Amino acid sequence: MLIKDSPKNAYFLAEKDTWEYMVERAEERYQPEFDWYEKTQTDKTASSLELTAEYNDPAAGSMGYGMDPATLINNSSIKLDSQTDMENKQVYTGISANIAGMEINDLQVFVTDEKVMVGVPFLEEVLQLNDQDFGPLLHEVDPATFTGEETLGLDTLFESAGEIFPEEYKTHIEDEYFKLIYDELPDDAFTSSDETVEVNGESINSEKIELHLTEQQFKDILTTVLDKMEKDDKLKEITKEQMVAQQFGGIYMEDELDTFTEDFEASITEAKDGIEELQIPDGLTSSLWIADNKIVQREFVLEMGTNAEELAKISITGSQLLTDKNQFFDYDVAFSDAYEEGTMNIAGDLNWKGNEATDSINLTVEDFVLSYDGTETLADGTREFNRVFTVEDPASGGGSLHWTGDATYEADKMNAAHQISLETPDLSQDMFTLNMNTEGQTIDSVETLSEDNVKDLGSMSTTELQEYFENDVAPSFQQWLFGLMSSGGMGF
Repeated sequence: MLIKDSPKNAYFLAEKDTWEYMVERAEERYQPEFDWYEKTQTDKTASSLELTAEYNDPAAGSMGYGMDPATLINNSSIKLDSQTDMENKQVYTGISANIAGMEINDLQVFVTDEKVMVGVPFLEEVLQLNDQDFGPLLHEVDPATFTGEETLGLDTLFESAGEIFPEEYKTHIEDEYFKLIYDELPDDAFTSSDETVEVNGESINSEKIELHLTEQQFKDILTTVLDKMEKDDKLKEITKEQMVAQQFGGIYMEDELDTFTEDFEASITEAKDGIEELQIPDGLTSSLWIADNKIVQREFVLEMGTNAEELAKISITGSQLLTDKNQFFDYDVAFSDAYEEGTMNIAGDLNWKGNEATDSINLTVEDFVLSYDGTETLADGTREFNRVFTVEDPASGGGSLHWTGDATYEADKMNAAHQISLETPDLSQDMFTLNMNTEGQTIDSVETLSEDNVKDLGSMSTTELQEYFENDVAPSFQQWLFGLMSSGGMGF
């Protein structure tokens, strides 16, 4: 636990308190959404998502078959019905669609951490692939490439954000690296003074804490950290697991993971070898201005390179003022080297008062501006919102994405309606709108697919698979597709 008994402790305590304050404000503001997400992770829930669109372009012509694009789009819909039980690792999804009168139903997927089952409208049997059969199947297809140990990675589908990067991993990094850096930073590298600063039009009495490391101090700390990383088998394990986890459904062979570990170790060795060549003439300087236990102003400067003629400089300067009703920030991130320089500004003003919000965020790089403007109200569990994302770009002309809607959250159910439209120099806002309607509720159990008539793909040889798809699946699909198009009245 950090105690504000020295400039060093006060510096890190301010960083910690500021971050936690921002997280708390976000959780308070979007508590209904966070509560429902938590319920989907702990309870059995069902949700439906229906997609429709509205297209209105008088200049659009016919696309053939007696149908124009507006008729096709305005008379079509897609619906996904999902059920999840994260604790018992079960997910069911049913997909249906109506494409201008063509009805598509009975497309179903059931997933556990051990298998995938798929039901399609043109086959009587349910297709199944067990996770343990995936690797051997690939090995039979291409023994030179696959070892037979590959998996679908189905277990990652049931990991929440916290499980993807478990508390154990966070604790390891905090204990082994954050604490290491903290201990290695000299106490006398921190100095404290009182200073009055102007933030968002307010004069604030603050404590300024400056961290300054000389070139040698910075190199010594960097070397210590790299030495630790080089010998840290746990960190290598964490990094490998994260690489696999972020590639759900991807295939990583054991030799690829071994190569990754070798590259990881080689990059650390290369970084250590290059430290002594670094030139950091002014060292590292990081200053915080603190008021009410929160950061109100920041300045960070670091300039380094392999020689005095090729120094690269990065600086972060700006201010912020965080209260329960308003969060203001305005920061410049600047970069320069011997060949070029540039600055990026990010500024925001978020207001939440009486369950009403008015927000504005702008990211500016020279003439390019990405902005967000939004308004929200929250009453009786229903949030109504109007959000606009805008791109200002002289090269392309820019444009805006408009997102409006409402969402209601109750103890065991929710519903929401979203409308998304685009606006560009060539497209008016009312020309195309995507509608998304969602509903959710808790349920007693998750629907499954019948196992009475299952085609186990993993138990088949490659020859049997080829014959099955050529002689059974392909003809059935073609017959179903022609019948579908004929019933839709499109002339097939």
